[in-house]
This record gives sequence, structure tokens and C-alpha cells, in this order.
Amino acid sequence: MTVYMRRQAQILASGTSKTVCGVVLACSTTLGVQEVASFSAVAFGDQRGNESETASSVEVPPRRPVVGVRARSAIVFDADSGEVLWERDARDPRPIASITKVMTVMLFLDHEKDLSSDVVISAVDVRRASTTYLRRGERVSLRDLVHLALMASDNVAARALARVSKWGTKRFISRMNARAAELGLQGTRFTDPSGLHEGNVSSAFDVSRLIVEASQRARVGEIMRKRSYRISTSRGDRNIRNTNRLLDSSLEVMAGKTGYIDEAGYCLATLVRFSGDQKIAVVVLGAGSSSRRYTETRRLVDWVSR
Repeated sequence: MTVYMRRQAQILASGTSKTVCGVVLACSTTLGVQEVASFSAVAFGDQRGNESETASSVEVPPRRPVVGVRARSAIVFDADSGEVLWERDARDPRPIASITKVMTVMLFLDHEKDLSSDVVISAVDVRRASTTYLRRGERVSLRDLVHLALMASDNVAARALARVSKWGTKRFISRMNARAAELGLQGTRFTDPSGLHEGNVSSAFDVSRLIVEASQRARVGEIMRKRSYRISTSRGDRNIRNTNRLLDSSLEVMAGKTGYIDEAGYCLATLVRFSGDQKIAVVVLGAGSSSRRYTETRRLVDWVSR
């Protein structure tokens, strides 16, 4: 039984219900106003609905309302059933910053099996790159590049991966968009492989499915779960740490990626495994600070487990 099913059973046991058009509606007898939370079956391809009721969703009040979540957009998504357990403006396109790198690395690894080759970092890679461990002319392996991109959110690493791919940078970006379309991510558009450009947009709904998809690729999921990693380049060895601080928490994080640019605010996509092997994706876009994206993600995870 999923968390969603257990919650509905608890609600039906404590409240009243009625059937409308073959659908059971549960209403708490203790709440004056129903908490808006879309517990209905929302299929992967369904692009309708937010926190208000739609023709395809039935509002079911949770045991406790979601409080303390102020991000511009957020979602709680059951990876096993495809249910949207709760959402706020989750279909609105927003800049996603470095969450873009999930698609970059996923696409690259889908077509590159041997990561032992070295790459020389170019001037194009480092131009206005902001966050990076790398320098122009530095030699680094593909294996270290994918770790840098996913763990350290290294912009130069993401650009280098796109550049040395079999398509080159421009066609690689086109392939990113083609892959998004193949996955049914209808609100997603990529304009660069690093996420620095505000034109990289998606929705919390799409991102939740992207992080689930990425986690199902063994090499991608394994990298995103690492707390630290040691790279070895022509400038020497260095330790890098994962930017996702939830890896240091008690949660069993199966996949995750942070993101930030001014236009996007602070973003975090996380896939958490609960007891019984149930997996829940929580996405927070546009949080007010770095700490709040973690606090709000944790509140949504705790809300599911209650």
C-alpha cells in the first residue's frame, strides 16, 4: 500500500464520504476548509491542474495541511504510482538553473560508455562560467567531468561534455530538447547545457519526472548519491563535495540536484526512498534562500511520512 493509499484510508476512516460519478469523495468532519492538495491520479502526460480542483482531480484533505512552504513552485510526486500528492503552481514554466545538468549528464552517458578518455578544457568552456574547479588548458577525464557536473554543479564540466559529445554543443542542446519531448516533458526547454542561461525552463511537475528518470540510470543515480569524490587532472588531485546537503541528513536520498541563478531562485530536486521501497520525488523551485530549499523539501518529505 502506497503512502497515498494509506492516507486516503485514514481520511475515509475519520471523516465522511460520498460517491459522485463513481468517484469517492472524502471530507474531514473536523476541518472547516479543505486543504488544497491534489491527491487524485494525475497521469504522467496530464498537464492540467495545480492547487485548485480540476475536472481530472479530486481534492482530498490530508491529515495535516502543508505549512511553511514558500517556494514559487513545488510538488510531491509518487514515483511508483505516478500520483501527484501535493503541488503548488507545479505546471508553471520556470528557470531551473543547474538542474539542467541532470539532462546534460543523462544524455551524455546514454551515448558514451567509455569515460576513460581525457578532455582539454577550452576557452569557450570557461567563458563566464562562474562556478568551476577547472581552468583553460587543463586536462581532465570524462569520468571526472560527469562527477563535477552532477556533484559540484561545475558549469565548465557541463559545457565540456556537450562540446566533446558526438554532436557538438549546438546539436547536443537540440538533443536535450528532443529527449525532453520523448519523455513527455512538455513544459521543458533547454538553451545551454549548464543551466546558467535563464532560457533553460521547466516545471516542478516535469522536473519531478526528470529526476525519477535519471535515477533509473545506474551511473547517474550512483553519482548523485555520492557525498564526495576525488578528481585527478593535469593540475593535480582535488576533493569535491556534493552541493546537495540533504545527503548529510537522515533521509535516504536516491537522487538529487541543486540549482541557482538570480532568475530561478534556489532550487532543489530530490528523490527519497521510504521504508517499503516507496520512492517520492520532491521538487522545490524558487525558494528564497539556499537553506530554505532544504527546509521546505524536508517539510514536504515529513508531511508525506505522517
